[in-house]
This record gives sequence, C-alpha cells and structure tokens, in this order.
Amino acid sequence: MNSLEGVMVIGLTGQTGSGKTTACKRFRQNGFTVINADEVAKSIMEPDTVCLREIADCFGPCVLNDDHSLNRRALADIVFNNPKKLELLNSISYPHITSEILSLIKENSARGNKLILLDAPTLFESRVDDFCEIIISVIADEETRLQRIMKRDSLTDEQAIARMNSQHTEKFFVDNSDFIIKNNNGMTGLDDVVDELSDKIKRYYNNKFKDTE
Repeated sequence: MNSLEGVMVIGLTGQTGSGKTTACKRFRQNGFTVINADEVAKSIMEPDTVCLREIADCFGPCVLNDDHSLNRRALADIVFNNPKKLELLNSISYPHITSEILSLIKENSARGNKLILLDAPTLFESRVDDFCEIIISVIADEETRLQRIMKRDSLTDEQAIARMNSQHTEKFFVDNSDFIIKNNNGMTGLDDVVDELSDKIKRYYNNKFKDTE
C-alpha cells in the first residue's frame, strides 16, 4: 500500500507473452500515468552506473559490450538457465529499480498525476507490489505464450521456454492479484476488458478520495 496522499498505484504484471504490453497501452489511453519498470531497469543499467558496475563485477566482462554497455543477450543466456544466478542478478538490480520507481511515483504525484499504473513484469520479485493498492495480472495459456515469445523476440523454443519457466506459475498470479485478464484469443476484445476495468478503478479511486479533495 502506498502512503502518498491522493495517489493510487495500480500494479500491472503477468506472464511473458500474455499481451501485457498491449493492455498497458490501453490503460495509458484511458488516462493512467504509466511507469514502465523495464525502462527503469534499463536506465539504472546504463554505462558507468553503480548497478551495471556491480553486475559486471559479479558476472564478469562477458556481460559488457565493447562500449561498456550491457550485453543483454549474454546476461540473459546466463541467468535464464540458472535460477541461482537469476536470483543473484535480482538481488543486485532490484534495490536500484525500486528506489528509482519510488522517486518517479513521487515526481508524478507532485505534478498532479494521481492514478499511476506500474507496468512491472517482476512486480512481486522486486517487491514493488508494496507500493500498489490494486494488482492486475495478464495471463494466457502456455502454447499461446510460447508462440508469441518466439515470434516477438526471435528466440528458439528452448530459449522461450527457459524465459517462461523463470517466471511464476499462472496459479501464483491468480492467487496474488485483485484482477485477472485472461488473453488467449489474441488481442480481440482485450481493449473492451481493459476499458471496463479502467472505469471500475476510476470509480473506486473517486469514491476513496472524493472526501479529501
């Protein structure tokens, strides 16, 4: 639960290949201010940042390109096939990500943006769900996600499966979310579902804060 006055943070997460990015775009069109955790993660891993230096010290120079930027594919090949190394990477990066996200929430609140959607694939792992009043997860069946990931990221089936297996199960998302968006049939109808949920959240927000405005 966030403690910023008048701010409601909604966490959007889910399985890779489920269509979360498309859902997020629709929420943005519906007036939500979006903080993208992946973009935050990229920003805190720019060359010469503390986080990237810590990652290179831990995993070695093979995770750096010649210009000292992060070689994301090399790092992914290491961690997505080794749960312990993935956990180690998370222990390095998540504190930096969490700190930056909290700063962005405060900045948006100061600008009057009070309905904030936190687009975070690793919402639970990084513990930024602590900032969220509502959690939404987008899920889809395994075969649908596999085909989407292979096409989207130009991965082999083995690489795609490794990424899928590094995430929580569908049951975990169902058990730990306030709302579930199940997206097995492509993007048909997804906008309508997001629109309905957007209206519901806005009504909840208005009812909660109408007496404090």
